[in-house]
Amino acid sequence: MTAWIDRRALDLFAIEHPLLLAPMAGSGGSALAIAVARAGGLGAIPCASLSLDTIDAEVRTFRAAAPGSRINLNFFAHTPVSPTDDMTRRWLDRLAPYFAEFCVDVATLPKAGGRAPFDAAMCSLVSDLRPEVVSFHFGLPDDVLLDRVKATGAIVIASATTVAEGRWLQDRGCDAVIAQGYEAGGHRGNFLTDDMATQPGSIALVPQMVDALTVPVIAAGGIVDGRAMAAGLCLGASAVQLGTAFLLADEATSVTSHRNALRTARDDNTAVTNVLTGRPARGVVNRIMRELGVLSTDPLPFPLAGGPLTPLRAATEPDGLGDFQPLWSGQSGALAREAGAAQIVADVVEQAARLLRL
Repeated sequence: MTAWIDRRALDLFAIEHPLLLAPMAGSGGSALAIAVARAGGLGAIPCASLSLDTIDAEVRTFRAAAPGSRINLNFFAHTPVSPTDDMTRRWLDRLAPYFAEFCVDVATLPKAGGRAPFDAAMCSLVSDLRPEVVSFHFGLPDDVLLDRVKATGAIVIASATTVAEGRWLQDRGCDAVIAQGYEAGGHRGNFLTDDMATQPGSIALVPQMVDALTVPVIAAGGIVDGRAMAAGLCLGASAVQLGTAFLLADEATSVTSHRNALRTARDDNTAVTNVLTGRPARGVVNRIMRELGVLSTDPLPFPLAGGPLTPLRAATEPDGLGDFQPLWSGQSGALAREAGAAQIVADVVEQAARLLRL
């Protein structure tokens, strides 16, 4: 058993290794959470895109397969924005050439959505399921809902992309804060600023967050192997959170087009974009990002921008292409491996411990 020096996260989450699985919609579920938990980390289930019944089933599956292990249920805390007719027209006009190319009838476009914010129904489910950890992205829900979550005894954590956001989360009672560096894949957790140009990378953000906060800090962004895990712990983080490292894992539910893109990931072919969901997120550059520009004022507000892309995805995914879908990956995606999640955890932890001479 590795004698980790900083035990704050280990004791808080009751885990063997200071390693958390990032909740990844579309790629993570109970199978991946179970494997990571059994290997000594903290498993996570991304709930923002799941129905209440599916969340319930996923948690029950986890409990049955990993008895005694703790689980993190992750939710989004964004405030939905109702688009005007002009906003909708502008986005559909921008996508019109693609609709024509793939013979999409605009009148039959599906209703946009797919990423629901934390609400009273989700809060009631949390009260019923009693997860040990509840995490939030894009800030926190309102005080009434947050107080109900805390009343269950759950540990509450959330993502911050700046020190100011970290302080905001700590002041509102978070038990730990995830310092999400610019290198990270998927959606930015930003909620106090929309300026992606000023977001710091992990090596700058983590030590400043550690110095500013009294609660444990969890490093996230660019951490795919033991070298990066060791670096995060050396910077003062009490634990690390890994997402991209598990996107090619046997237990991941990443679709074929996503896996194909990850196999071509390099240090210079990911970008932060808002054209896929309406909110900044990092992924492998694909056709729509190249042709519309990675950041644009045209997409509908999150998560509505993705709705009109659904038929375009359906037309290209069967060919293994990810031209119109999120291909989330951090900047270290080229280091991701195809292996069982337990083996990935073991390798990352062993390398980090060796480098730290533990």
